[in-house]
Amino acid sequence: MSEKLRFVVALLDEGQEFQRHQAAEARKVAAELDVDVEVVFAENNAIQQIQQLYRVIRKEPRPHAILLESVAGEGLERVARTAAVAGIGWLLINRKVPYFDELRREYPKLPIGQMSTDQLEIGRIQGAQFRALLPKGGRLLYVQGPPDTSAAQQRLQGAQEALAGSPIELSVVEGQWTEASGATAVERWLRLKREVDVIGCQNDIMAVGAGHALASVGSAVDARWVPRTGVDGLPEGGQRLVRSGQLAATVVVPSNTGPGLQVLARYYRTGASFPAETLLRPSSFPELHALSSLEEGGPARAAAR
Repeated sequence: MSEKLRFVVALLDEGQEFQRHQAAEARKVAAELDVDVEVVFAENNAIQQIQQLYRVIRKEPRPHAILLESVAGEGLERVARTAAVAGIGWLLINRKVPYFDELRREYPKLPIGQMSTDQLEIGRIQGAQFRALLPKGGRLLYVQGPPDTSAAQQRLQGAQEALAGSPIELSVVEGQWTEASGATAVERWLRLKREVDVIGCQNDIMAVGAGHALASVGSAVDARWVPRTGVDGLPEGGQRLVRSGQLAATVVVPSNTGPGLQVLARYYRTGASFPAETLLRPSSFPELHALSSLEEGGPARAAAR
């Protein structure tokens, strides 16, 4: 194409570490690809995000495609259809929604698809981490993200699969991907139950919030010996927290925005077929074999200090 490609990357909340990472990755890859990219944040507000996207669709010149992580779990089907009518591609990241097959059939010349890290595998890795941290069983408090999102649902499903048949007692509470929500969810649970051996969170920042909750509850639990785990695993985020002993483990999640822009640019420049779904692979940090049990006193005890 002689015309310079224009893309919009619509993300959740600039206050979230992983979302800032996604934005930085989008700008870096856009520069490498020599495409224009506009990044917008919705402040975790579904109505605001819808309004942002309609403004993007109506303005001139229109973007060639929108790469979106939706606040609403259903993935904004009505907005997606409006974009398609306007000739704008639609790549949804970290969401799995039912309307994509029909939309792809109706608009076969547009790049319409879903890109995500394998969310089930994230949950399975966390489940394996919990087994390593609690080889003799124990009480696991699991902080889920927004339960209407496919990412939160699949991470929980994967963790449950990995824990099946183990002596670990699983309790689930709901968060909203934020530090404050992690703190609130854990504090409420602790004030009722008061007993926990490991806290697993579906992202690192909620695990940080869980640490604040442990400190605020004080003598209700022995906060020094409650290891926490998270997900995202950014080098200066979750990985740093593990190295410093603040978390026992994390799951490293690759950014979706860079690969998303690459596949969009390839489609427009070469006419290559556009994949309906792309899954990226997560990994454990530290590697599972390096995780020690509570009794053996490896990362778990360090994380509690």
